[in-house]
Amino acid sequence: MQGSAGLMWIYRGYVVAFFLYLVAPLVAAGVFAFNDSMFPSLPWNGFTWDWFFSPSEPKLGLFHDDRLLQGMGNSLYIGVIVAALSVAVGTCNAFLFVRKDFRFKSALYVLMVVPLVIPGVILGISILVLASTIAGLADQWFGVFLTSLRPGIPLVVMGQFSFLVTITSLVIIARLEKFDISLEEAALNLGASRARTLLTVTLPFLFPAMFSAFVVAFLVSFENFNTTLFLVGSDSPLTITMYDRMVKAGSTPVLNATSVVLMLGSGLLALLSIFVQWPKKSA
Repeated sequence: MQGSAGLMWIYRGYVVAFFLYLVAPLVAAGVFAFNDSMFPSLPWNGFTWDWFFSPSEPKLGLFHDDRLLQGMGNSLYIGVIVAALSVAVGTCNAFLFVRKDFRFKSALYVLMVVPLVIPGVILGISILVLASTIAGLADQWFGVFLTSLRPGIPLVVMGQFSFLVTITSLVIIARLEKFDISLEEAALNLGASRARTLLTVTLPFLFPAMFSAFVVAFLVSFENFNTTLFLVGSDSPLTITMYDRMVKAGSTPVLNATSVVLMLGSGLLALLSIFVQWPKKSA
C-alpha cells in the first residue's frame, strides 16, 4: 500500500510539473504585457495599461497600432474563410468516406491525411512554386494575369485550406461514424425527402463536430506561420506582422499585449466549443 501511495504522489507531482511547464510561458507573456518597461523582461517597474491603450509613442498600445490591428483583421478574415471552406468540404469528405464504398478508398484516405505529416515550410514552398508556375504559364500562353495565384490573401487561403481540410474531415468523420442510420430511415419512411432528412436529422447530429472543427481550423489558421510566410503578399496576417515587428524593432511588451488578447480569444472559443458539445439533458 505504501508503494502504491508513493507512486500516486509521484504521478501527481508529474502532472503538476507538466501543467506548470505548459502554463509558465503563457503566464510570463501575460505578466510582461502589464510591465511599465520598454522591454518584456525583469525588473518589474510597475503596472500599466499603456501597452494596450496608449495612443502615442514610445509606448504605442495595441489598440492604437494600425499595423497590428490590420494584421489582426487580415487573420480574422483569412481564418473565417478557411475554416468555413474546410468545414464544408470536410463534411462532404465525411459522407464520402463513411457512407460510400469505392475503389482506392483506402489510398484516397491516405492521400487526404498526407498534408498533416508534411512540414509547413515544405507545404508553403510547394504551393508557391505550383501557383507561380500556373500563373506564369497562363500569363505567357493566354495573356491572363491570375492575381489569385500570386502571393496574397487568396493564396494564403488556398495554402491553409490544403491541410486544414484534413483536420476538419477527421473530426466530422469520427462523429458521423457514431450516427444511427436508422434515424434517417425512419424520417424517410415518414415521408421526409432526403434533403429534409439531411437538414433536420443528420446535420443537427453533426453540428457539434462541425462547430468544433470550425473552431480548430480557425485557431490553427490564425496562428499559422510556416506555411503562410511563403504565400503572403502585402496584406500580412498577424503572425507575419508580429514576426516582422520583432525582427525590425526587437521584442516589445506590445507583442505581449497582443499575445494576451489572443490567449483570451482562444480560451473563449475553446470554452464555447466545449459548451456546444456538452450533452444536453433530455426533457
